[in-house]
Amino acid sequence: MFPEFRDLISKLKTDDAHFARLFERHNELDQQIKNMEARIEAASPVEIENLKKEKLKLKDELYLILKAATV
Repeated sequence: MFPEFRDLISKLKTDDAHFARLFERHNELDQQIKNMEARIEAASPVEIENLKKEKLKLKDELYLILKAATV
């Protein structure tokens, strides 16, 4: 996610607790969705869709923080 911000992401993960929490939650959701789609975890299509929406919202929020940090 956001390879162009790799160094900044590393810095923010250590310097910004809010960013670190959002980033970790995004990764948790990503893994959970993969497990559900692979049928490792049981889930309905609606549950998967809701998690994907939550993940996308977090990604948007992370991007805004990254953009603000580059100014």
